Amino acid sequence: MTRAWLLMLGSFATVAFATILLAIVPEVALVEAPAPEGLEPYTASESRGRQVYIREGCIYCHTQQIRDPSFTTDVERGWGTRASVPGDYVYDSPHLLGTMRTGPDLTNVGARLPSRAWHLLHLYNPRAVVEWSIMPAFPYLFEAKDSSDVASDEVVVPVGAPHAPAGKVIVATPDALALVDYLLSLDRTYPVEPPAGGHAAGAGRSAHTMP
Repeated sequence: MTRAWLLMLGSFATVAFATILLAIVPEVALVEAPAPEGLEPYTASESRGRQVYIREGCIYCHTQQIRDPSFTTDVERGWGTRASVPGDYVYDSPHLLGTMRTGPDLTNVGARLPSRAWHLLHLYNPRAVVEWSIMPAFPYLFEAKDSSDVASDEVVVPVGAPHAPAGKVIVATPDALALVDYLLSLDRTYPVEPPAGGHAAGAGRSAHTMP
């Protein structure tokens, strides 16, 4: 009986320690991190797009964390100009750091690829812009319409042959537009305060790279 209680106590202590270390401590640290100058809260459309990003499982293939260039090639790949800092995630709840990079990191995709039309086309059919892409298409975030039925406030996606349905034009739904607004908001190229004893993090926009 004594051994059983010791086993239970040890299991409880292990879970409690892991919870404190992996959940509570990061939450406290993030709450205390100030928002960097240049980081704005998400707009209503960007917040909606963030929920679409979560719903469609984008986090399973993309990260949002630029790692320290002293031991990774994230900066060399053009994904950012500095490592991510806690302040970059002040407005993110939950955070979307991700754990796998089947596709590129998206921390600064809004700076690398600022074209709304590119993102809409890429979401509709990634192979229309990157022939070898393995990213899944999201055609259900769009509507195929006759050109005469397109309203003046609707956004037509520039889909060319052979990807466009015959005799139809592709129109972005509100979810597609919101998702692109969220992607374009991912721009963490502003300068941040250097860590204690460290060097100032660089600013500036990185070169364009395609996912």
